[in-house]
Amino acid sequence: MGSLLDPSLLFFQQDRVRRTIIAAYWAVILLATPLWWNITSIERLPLPAGRVHTETQRALTLPATIQLEPGLVDSKPHIINELQSLLDKRLSNSITANVRVNDQNTSPGVYNLVFWDKEDAVLEGRTLKFPRGTSLTSLSDTIIKLLDPPPTSQDFRIAPYSSRYRLSFTLLNEDASSGSYISGWSVQAALRRYIQPILSRVSDLHNCTIESQIQFHAPLAFEPHKLEDNTTALTAEDLTIFVNTAEWTLSSSTSTDPVLHFALFVPNAERRPVKVIDSRTNTFLLPQWGGVVIYNPGDEQDHLGSDALDQIFPLFAQHLLTLLGVPSVPAGIKTPDALSDWQIDALLRRRAIETNQGARDILKSTVTLVNELENMPVGKVVQDEVQAALSALERLHSLSSKSLTDAARLSSEAYTLASRAFFNPDMLAMLYFPTEHKYAVYTPLFASAVIPLIAAAVRELLAWRKQKAAKAAAPVQ
Repeated sequence: MGSLLDPSLLFFQQDRVRRTIIAAYWAVILLATPLWWNITSIERLPLPAGRVHTETQRALTLPATIQLEPGLVDSKPHIINELQSLLDKRLSNSITANVRVNDQNTSPGVYNLVFWDKEDAVLEGRTLKFPRGTSLTSLSDTIIKLLDPPPTSQDFRIAPYSSRYRLSFTLLNEDASSGSYISGWSVQAALRRYIQPILSRVSDLHNCTIESQIQFHAPLAFEPHKLEDNTTALTAEDLTIFVNTAEWTLSSSTSTDPVLHFALFVPNAERRPVKVIDSRTNTFLLPQWGGVVIYNPGDEQDHLGSDALDQIFPLFAQHLLTLLGVPSVPAGIKTPDALSDWQIDALLRRRAIETNQGARDILKSTVTLVNELENMPVGKVVQDEVQAALSALERLHSLSSKSLTDAARLSSEAYTLASRAFFNPDMLAMLYFPTEHKYAVYTPLFASAVIPLIAAAVRELLAWRKQKAAKAAAPVQ
């Protein structure tokens, strides 16, 4: 490789001007480097890993108090210890029961057990009335099912927890052009009568908004089976593809809140009557999505009034309870309430335990992820949300023995904050922007600009040293 040419032979500028220009370029680069470093550096505020570890090790316990009549305890002195022993053996670790004599305490979390002379077992408020002579084993089984409902094969239908839901009620006419369709319905009155009471009872857990609409063209994506009696039958396979998401617009809002759908489907006149096989109510539930009711109107019917909706909306109400995870009353127990206090309390316990565990898992995952990915940013927003979630968990443990409602609210708050921190857009973006990617972006950009400057600086340095050596070797005049 040949030596670098003398810059004076390549450029027309004087040596001083040329070197000043090159020095100016390098001065700009050196002065801009701190600014570039500050702009492109990743903010990584510390997370309270110690507090997160402490909270993940703490177990949540939700107590319940069972009060017995003083007269019963006087006649059977050992009943408290025997019932306490039966409950302790079978309740989960997260729920404890304390059996004691009734002291007229009516606060939430306190349940009264009364024996009476009737043959029926009845729930009234937070009082459970049992026939006299009921065995303690049967009694403890019922109490456990009420306090801590066991998992069932249908739990997969419950919608994932969210502090906010949108309930979408849609009247779907398969094809209004066929001439027989429903043009209106008295939905507001039905919502007030059947849906609002449920929402008011679960308001401590969920904030729900309601929307309704009517569609006049909602075709099916398949051809149902016709039976010999001219009835159209929907099989179990048909139900899995019944909802035509490609052509049905079931939600009119742009909110990001999860949606629970309740669709009233009116088939066209040629298909009627349409029946769901093995369903007495002509309805079906799609797990975690919503419920569908098939309604076959009369030929002259074009509006659904209160009489028709009084048959339909109780089905929607039952779908809503199932999707929200409200446990059913144990078999053999009667209750005058559509939704008893025992059921609401059981739902609060279930959701409190579920969201508490979810918040702990998310916080632990957040800390682990940040520690493993050195280039993941942790901003002030994420730090504040993690700390707020931990504070909610700490308050949850201090209040869990005093108020079941507060426990459910705080666990929900902790879960929401932890999820918001974990899914922060700034953090998620860096999951797909590793350090190698950064080098791949910056290297072609800076190399093309810096290499010529380095070559020019080296050339000028060598020329300057050569000139200096020449001056030193020249004879003194």
